[in-house]
Amino acid sequence: MFSTVYDVIVVGGGHAGAEAAAASANLGVKTLLITMNLQNIAQMSCNPAMGGIAKGQIVREIDALGGYSAIVTDKTAIQFKMLNKSKGPAMWSPRAQSDRMRFSETWRNMLEQTDNLDFYQEMVTGLLFENDKIIGVKTALGIEIKSKTVIITAGTFLNGLIHIGNKSFGGGRAGESAAIGITEDLVKKGFESGRMKTGTPPRVDARSLDFSKMIEQPGDEHPEKFSYLKTTTALKEQRSCYMSYTSLEVHNLLREGFDRSPMFNGRIKSVGPRYCPSIEDKIDRFATKDRHQIFVEPEGWNTIEIYVNGFSTSLPEDVQDKALRKVAGFEKVKFLRYGYAIEYDYFPPTQLTNTLETKLIENLYFAGQINGTTGYEEAAAQGLMAGINAALKVQNKAPFILKRNEAYIGVLIDDLIIKGTEEPYRMFTSRAEYRTLLRQDNADLRLTPLAFKLGLASKERMDRVIEKQEKTDLFVKFLKETSVKPDEINPILEANNSASISQSMKLFKIAARPQLNFEDIQKIKSVTLFVTEYNLDNEVIEQTEIHVKYAGYIEKEKNQADKLNRLENVPIPTNFNYEKVKSLSIEARQKLTKIKPATISQASRISGVSPSDVSVLLVYMGR
Repeated sequence: MFSTVYDVIVVGGGHAGAEAAAASANLGVKTLLITMNLQNIAQMSCNPAMGGIAKGQIVREIDALGGYSAIVTDKTAIQFKMLNKSKGPAMWSPRAQSDRMRFSETWRNMLEQTDNLDFYQEMVTGLLFENDKIIGVKTALGIEIKSKTVIITAGTFLNGLIHIGNKSFGGGRAGESAAIGITEDLVKKGFESGRMKTGTPPRVDARSLDFSKMIEQPGDEHPEKFSYLKTTTALKEQRSCYMSYTSLEVHNLLREGFDRSPMFNGRIKSVGPRYCPSIEDKIDRFATKDRHQIFVEPEGWNTIEIYVNGFSTSLPEDVQDKALRKVAGFEKVKFLRYGYAIEYDYFPPTQLTNTLETKLIENLYFAGQINGTTGYEEAAAQGLMAGINAALKVQNKAPFILKRNEAYIGVLIDDLIIKGTEEPYRMFTSRAEYRTLLRQDNADLRLTPLAFKLGLASKERMDRVIEKQEKTDLFVKFLKETSVKPDEINPILEANNSASISQSMKLFKIAARPQLNFEDIQKIKSVTLFVTEYNLDNEVIEQTEIHVKYAGYIEKEKNQADKLNRLENVPIPTNFNYEKVKSLSIEARQKLTKIKPATISQASRISGVSPSDVSVLLVYMGR
């Protein structure tokens, strides 16, 4: 049946699998996406939203690299918000509510229009090896499909087990079977595996809710969008979300079910996400809090289905029912689906190289929740990078690796392969030491030139980036060279409680004042004329404002990044024997031997490797 030997097989059609398949196919290699259900490609298994704190930056980076997530989000969004706008630009994070059904449909349509990509619906139950190299997969029907590389993006499906109260049943997601066989084949090959847990809240009928008792959460007054391409547009209409709160009464009703909770009676032994805990976990861990937020999120433009964000739970259905009815606005709630927890297999990501290829088996890549991450955005980013690197490996080209100072995606992968994770990993701005450089507004400037060189970003994308950079540079130059007279600027300064000037001053110095924004600066006649003459759009104006106001911080981080890159350029041989370096601490020798860092910089980030151990290695490497 499958006489073709594929270049890349992608196992799993979630967010990681979809981006992996798109990336490898767009790089010109013959790709097969195998998934259990072609109707559920890139399904939003949890909340119907993309982006958020740090996650929005990742979606922008995926877009800058030629991935599809941002385009699909723009085409299917029902609301857009730029979070943290009151803080500095390093913290600004875009987030969009999506129409769940349209999101999956749009993803499938885009993939079906992608050259070099085939599809097959079935369960993969085994992997085919030749010594320490993967050569294909085996399906539940016993069909063997050969491939030069394989990317596993199995999400929560590997030996998935769903829990609701005292009931447990196998499944990768509600209504879908668990995947059996892949874990077992990998463990036989020497892989270390573990178990993780995540959960989902109830879905309810909007017609049964009283929104007048809730707090409306509208989108931004002037919504933006995710993709840098002009082929998508910002929303003209938006759907509101709503907010309500739990109470002590709700907490007490939930506590009544704790003895039947798999979280507390020992039936769930794995670790759940620290930053997205279940409602019972929140009540247990934060016992002094008398209320928690509940976000009421519509699942689309026309559906009655509501996602009850903040009420993730595996408590028995009768407890969920009783407790949720005591939340304001939910008194007459009708459930469409009860919340549940799910346990699944993952593989500690220290078993991967920085291309996401496994160290034990050549040409085998892991991406997404199999690596211990949580979230669509983290999964999509890994899928994109695994897809790129699998395609490059097939083409005998150099791997594509992003550094920590180049992208949040670089931080994500570096954290996983060097530090590992024992709980579901979620990206935060605090994890990125160079977050002033890694802003959501400049992901295209940072990454599209790299993607264009790879052949993943179109000429249209590259031309947009060149235009944006040139116009920004031109505007900055204009501000540095143009002066403004006191009589023109002082009324603006006084209106913003900023000190007036007594003689002409360069616009750059005026624009750098924290009391002023660029709306004020554009009231100056010469600036207005310049913006009009050169047709500067909001992206260029925002980019210029950030450059002017944060130039010192940006320069400082660039210098720190340059120091890091000096260590990044000191490679460590793959087969290096740390045992012979007796000056290293015992812990450092053990950790370095296990993780096998590729560079001195990576070695320095391993827990248990001290600065003195790094110095020893530098001396040993002749640096």
